[in-house]
Amino acid sequence: MAKAQSIATRAQTLGELRSSGYASRSVKDEMRANLIAKLKSGGRLFPGIVGYDESVIPQIVNAVLARHNFIFLGLRGQAKSRIIRQLTELLDNEIPIIAGSEVNDDPVAPLSAFGRQTVELHGDETKIDWISRDSRFVEKLATPDVTIADIIGDVDPIKAAKGGHLLSDELTIHFGLLPRANRGIFAINELPDLAGKIQVGLFNIMQEGDVQIKGYPVRLPLDVMLVFSANPEDYTARGKIITPLKDRIGSEINTHYPANVQLSSEITKQEAWTSRPGLEGNTLDVPDFISETIEQIAFEARDDQRVDKRSGVSQRFSISVLESAISNAERRALITGESEIVPRVSDIYAALPSMTGKMELEYEGEQIGAPRLAKDLIKRASGVIFEGFFLGIDFEPAVRWFDEGNKLLLSDTASAE
Repeated sequence: MAKAQSIATRAQTLGELRSSGYASRSVKDEMRANLIAKLKSGGRLFPGIVGYDESVIPQIVNAVLARHNFIFLGLRGQAKSRIIRQLTELLDNEIPIIAGSEVNDDPVAPLSAFGRQTVELHGDETKIDWISRDSRFVEKLATPDVTIADIIGDVDPIKAAKGGHLLSDELTIHFGLLPRANRGIFAINELPDLAGKIQVGLFNIMQEGDVQIKGYPVRLPLDVMLVFSANPEDYTARGKIITPLKDRIGSEINTHYPANVQLSSEITKQEAWTSRPGLEGNTLDVPDFISETIEQIAFEARDDQRVDKRSGVSQRFSISVLESAISNAERRALITGESEIVPRVSDIYAALPSMTGKMELEYEGEQIGAPRLAKDLIKRASGVIFEGFFLGIDFEPAVRWFDEGNKLLLSDTASAE
């Protein structure tokens, strides 16, 4: 934050704010300046985001430096929403607004009729509030039933009656989510699900700064960074982004799944719930071959023709499977009284309920069923990881022993001993 603005945080009135040397700037200029400062200091831009350092993050940086509105395009479970929420770190810690403003009116350049009238009435004695960066982020999941009233606003008859205003007066408007995100970030997830007429309202605000509410034209030159997300399959399956809106989105940033098992495993270990309370005296040890096998299952599923490629296989697949495998090992340790909790391959099979609901199947997959397909994926993934861990070892005698009809039967609750 600029020095003048940090000094200005003490201001309680418009007069104090002006005398402090405060200079307002647009939200995109603010984010650009704070991003430049972070890049110069060598700070990490998106903590917890793994595997995007050479691909997605440079594109985000370029979009912010260019002051673009942008859209994340990618399959489910590719950290789109998480990155969008972390964009607030590029905002100032706090900014001043006119006290009581619904649309975060800038005290030195008010947007709404309320803000302008307040400054005209009170002048330098206009009261100032300060809002944090988290209060400047508004997120909306797009659904077909979203209306212009939800996004832009609607006439409020009660406001009109109480204030004695005409319905065409701007003071009678109950503002929607977008105006309330003024001087902040407005994010819409799954943009293609938004009805066409709502998308039209969005690009009018983006380009011309005007909108019609109940037939009355309203000028709202909003200062907003607009960020969207979409799944490529939604362009045809459930809806589409209308061409004029696409044309007004400055950058299209494509996300992706981790490039290799090691990166995927790093993400899963970071996100999975492994610090289990209530097990004092017990230790958890997840062997590398177990975590890598779980990641390999996800990679096998993404390549399998029986799994729908357009839906993808989310990173949440691996996270849930690891948590379930650990839980099965935890259950076994509680039954057998073991102090060390160590998942084994059979625990991955016990995690089938965490797999079957996270794969959208093609016709062939539907025919054999999700449980059977999941077992097949475990089998293939185990083979890939096994070969990597035991490369160069001759297992022919062991294979021959099983081929001769010998069996080794172990109960799911058999202790390690």
